[in-house]
Amino acid sequence: MVRLRVLDILEEQDHTKYWLYKQMEMSYQNFSKLINNETRSIRYENIEKLSKLLNCPVGDLFETVNAPDDEDC
Repeated sequence: MVRLRVLDILEEQDHTKYWLYKQMEMSYQNFSKLINNETRSIRYENIEKLSKLLNCPVGDLFETVNAPDDEDC
């Protein structure tokens, strides 16, 4: 399973979720789902915006984790 690392990166950079929310210019509901990994898709423009705002390569935004039911992976 792929997980978005936005909260980890925000903590590393001493930024708040509120700061990022204001910069992203999206509804709070969609923003909340995005950063809490509760969405099934992410628009390319949002990935690009996150990368620019957090000043990190796109690849650093994601990590692969084992889901509880994916023990074979």
